[in-house]
Amino acid sequence: MNGGGLLVAGTTSDAGKSVVTAGICRWLVRQGVKVAPFKAQNMSLNSFVTREGAEIGRAQAMQAQACRVEPTALMNPVLLKPGGERSSQVVLLGRPVGEMTARGYHGGRQRRLLGTVLDCLAELRGTYDAVICEGAGSPAEINLRRTDIVNMGIARGAGLPVLVVGDIDRGGVFASFFGTVALLAPEDQALVAGFLVNKFRGDVSLLEPGLDMLRGLTGRRTYGVLPYRHGLGIDEEDGMAVSLRGAVRESRVTAPVGEDVLRIAVCAVPLMSNFTDVDALAAEPGVVVRFVDRPEELADADLVIVPGTRGTVRALAWLRERGLADALARRAAEGRPVLGICGGFQLLGEHIEDDVESRAGQVDGLGLLPVRVRFAAEKTLTRPVGTALGEPVEGYEIHHGVAEVTGGAPFLDGCRVGQTWGTHWHGSLESDGFRRAFLREVAAAAGRRFVPAPGTSFAALREEQLDRLGDLIEQHADTDALWRLIESGAPQGLPFIPPGAPA
Repeated sequence: MNGGGLLVAGTTSDAGKSVVTAGICRWLVRQGVKVAPFKAQNMSLNSFVTREGAEIGRAQAMQAQACRVEPTALMNPVLLKPGGERSSQVVLLGRPVGEMTARGYHGGRQRRLLGTVLDCLAELRGTYDAVICEGAGSPAEINLRRTDIVNMGIARGAGLPVLVVGDIDRGGVFASFFGTVALLAPEDQALVAGFLVNKFRGDVSLLEPGLDMLRGLTGRRTYGVLPYRHGLGIDEEDGMAVSLRGAVRESRVTAPVGEDVLRIAVCAVPLMSNFTDVDALAAEPGVVVRFVDRPEELADADLVIVPGTRGTVRALAWLRERGLADALARRAAEGRPVLGICGGFQLLGEHIEDDVESRAGQVDGLGLLPVRVRFAAEKTLTRPVGTALGEPVEGYEIHHGVAEVTGGAPFLDGCRVGQTWGTHWHGSLESDGFRRAFLREVAAAAGRRFVPAPGTSFAALREEQLDRLGDLIEQHADTDALWRLIESGAPQGLPFIPPGAPA
C-alpha cells in the first residue's frame, strides 16, 4: 500500500515551496514518520551528487537531510540545467541525456517523462510512510498545463492533495490564492485542499477576517500562517538573492575572534552554478561574503572566488569584457589569494578545449594556473574524499571538463601556485577543519589578523536551520489537519471556482 503524500505548490516562484517542504519533512520526521522529499522536475544550476553518483537539485538534497535520509535520484528524476537563454541540459535519473530547447522539451519530451516521474514517486511511496512533493513555479501556468509533470500533472497522476503556498510579503496573496484555483480545470481543483500563508508580519488577528472570506469564496481552508523569519532559506534553486538570504549568513551576526574581519568577493559569472559553496565561509564569525561584477570591487577583498558555471567559455569572455580578468591577473602576480572552483578553476588555466559545452574549440584561459582542460562528452559525477592542508576534506564533482595539471603544488584534485588555488571539488569548504586551515592561509597572505572560530560546525548550523523550519510548521500550522491531508488526501466535495482552465 502506498504511503501518504502531499504536493506543496506555490502561487509564484520563490513563494517558499522549498522551505515549506523542508519544514514539513523535518516536522514529520520528528514525529517518528519515515518521510522522503520529491520534486519531479527541477530547473536549477545548484545541484548535488548522491552516493550512487547521480546528479539532483540541491534543494532536494537538503530536503532529504531534513528527512534524515540519504538523497537519491528518485527524489528528483528530472533536472534541467540552463545553458543559455533557450536551452538546458536534461538530466534524467541523475545522468545527462542531452541538450534541449524549451520549445523542444515542452513540445513533447516533457509529457513522455510523466510515466517515469510517476514510477519514481510510486517507488518512494512504497518505501516511506509519506512523501512530500514540491511543485515548480505556479500550478496555474495555463500555457504549460498540457505538458505539466511537476504540478497538477503529477498531483492528478498520483492522486495527491495540493497545498498552495503564497508569499504575503509580496502583496496580493488573496487574489493569488483565488486566481490560482480559478484557473484550474475541475479535476485539478478537486485536489487543491487549501492554502498556507508564508512570510506574514504583524498581528495574525488582522489577517483572519480575510482568511474567512477566502474560505467563503473558495470553500477551502488555510492550513497555517507562517511568520516572517530571517535566515530560513535552504539550498533552493537559482536566484543569487535566495542564497544571500540563507540562514547561515543572517543568523551568525557574531564578532570576529581575531582583530580583523575577512572580506571575500565572489565573481558573479554568467550561468553561475553551486554558488552555495560559499555558504560555509559566510558561516564563520567575522567573514563577510559579497557577490561582485566590477573590477574595483576586488580591491579591498582578502580573497576572490571564481565559482562554478555552466558556461566556462562564456564566463571567461565575461571576465575579460568587464576588466575582471586583468584584476585577477594582478592579484595573482601580487600574491593575493584567488580560489577557482570547478568552472572557475578551469578558466584560471592555460587552455580550454571545448567541443561539448560551448563548442568554441580551443580557447586561451587566464593562464594563472598550469592546467589544460579538455571537455569530455561524459560528465564526471563523484563524491571524493581526501586530505589537504593537513585536514580531512570531502566534496563532490560535477563537470565535463577534464583537467591536466602540469605543475604547481597539489591542492585537492587541482593545484596551487603561490596564493592562486584551483579545484573541481564543490562543498570542500563545508569540512570544518579544512575550511579553518584555508582561511588561516588566506588571512596570512592578506595580512589580516583574522582568526577562524574554533567551534564553528557547518553541519550543526544546517541542522539548526532545518529544526527552525520544523518549528515553524509545528508552531504555526494546523499539523493535525496537515497530517489528515497527507494520510487521506484532499477533502471530498470541494467546490468548483469558475471560470476554470481555458479550453
